[in-house]
Amino acid sequence: MEPVEPGRFLEEYWERRPLLVPRGEDGRFDDLLSQAEAERLVTSTGLRYPAVRLVKEGEKIPVSGYTQTVSWRPTGFTATANVERIAAEFERGATLVIQALHLHHLPVAEFCRALEADLGHPVQTNAYYTPRSAQGLPVHHDTHDVFCLQVAGEKRWLVYEPALELPLKDQRYSEELGGPGEPVLDVTLTPGDTLYLPRGWLHEALTSSSDSLHLTVGVNVYTWLDAVRAALEEAAREEDGYRRSVADGEELPLDLLGALQQRLGGEAVARRRRQKFVSSRRPIRADGFDQLRALRELDAETLLERRDSLVFDLESGDSEVTLVFEGRRVTFPAHAREELEAAALVEEPFRAANLPGTIDEEGRLVLVRRLVREGFLRVSPDEW
Repeated sequence: MEPVEPGRFLEEYWERRPLLVPRGEDGRFDDLLSQAEAERLVTSTGLRYPAVRLVKEGEKIPVSGYTQTVSWRPTGFTATANVERIAAEFERGATLVIQALHLHHLPVAEFCRALEADLGHPVQTNAYYTPRSAQGLPVHHDTHDVFCLQVAGEKRWLVYEPALELPLKDQRYSEELGGPGEPVLDVTLTPGDTLYLPRGWLHEALTSSSDSLHLTVGVNVYTWLDAVRAALEEAAREEDGYRRSVADGEELPLDLLGALQQRLGGEAVARRRRQKFVSSRRPIRADGFDQLRALRELDAETLLERRDSLVFDLESGDSEVTLVFEGRRVTFPAHAREELEAAALVEEPFRAANLPGTIDEEGRLVLVRRLVREGFLRVSPDEW
């Protein structure tokens, strides 16, 4: 397999073959999670399982062996990382996994949101910190697409053809599916390199003479199974035939099958996929309290901007206009449509006084204050 030039990566992505983007650039991914920051998270922040766990090829390490309950009132902090035990297990070959960084580490959260905006699918990230001459996991496949970003040290990857094409989330790899054949890729990643592994491709990774830290960025794509389920749930709420009991030996009535098929057109599938994606994004608001304080001084000349971490949709009706984002629906009367659309779609900082539309200054302030409070807009840092 030939390496892919960075600029051609997205062109090759849809071929669903492993792809290597070599860069050999020390520190390229340190702004996401450096080796020093990974160690700090584990040793100094009180991470709890499952945010932190240990894995080792050929050995099962019980959670109780590296966590503890920290005494507190009214109840203790259970499954808290025991730093001494974790360090001892790491020293004897265990891989340290820091899970769901997109939920609790701001640089990774912002990176994942930007990638989600480009790909249109949910993204998650774990870190794998493996000591020298060790292997964390045996041969396995992932049930989502992954990008492996090599942060520090080196790691050798052996990649094999899938034993099961496009596995579902509950279809983990087992030896009953068949063992790996000859590797189709044998490559050592160095800092700055990226490896893409499509869902289902078997792989294993091991270190040599240096410790290794890499980020695994998982992409949970929307499948036709998801599309059919969503269409069926929608149909069942609107057609009572889907809710009727099934008699022994009865076949699915053709009219119900036809009604389902009508709901699987391209536009309908895209609409449900987008709705699920937009509604399930979590807020990323490092300055949330600062913004609430800034509301006290906000006026028509205050510089505002849309948060760049947002994934949103704007829905216009006859009597109202609604912003949909982060699991919420924020609705305004139709006469504020022009101002709201401008505030939502603007790419540069702006002032309420300069918004187009016909509502007066007081109405504009009600609009932008609500959007700041909801986390859609923010007072620009240039104001502070």
